[in-house]
Amino acid sequence: MTEKDVTQMSYEEAFAALQEVVEKLESGALSLDETLNWYARGKALADRCQALLEAAELRLEELNGDA
Repeated sequence: MTEKDVTQMSYEEAFAALQEVVEKLESGALSLDETLNWYARGKALADRCQALLEAAELRLEELNGDA
């Protein structure tokens, strides 16, 4: 897997990549080792999406004066 570094992805990039990972995992055509590797990538992508959403939520709170 020579994929883009997750930490450098925008939310949209990470979410699209996560959708691709889910499709691969759901296909059932992967070996156990490949499944574990793709699962780990999916977890990293999901964590990235969550972090970006939390940052956006904090920014909205600051803009609204809720912080």
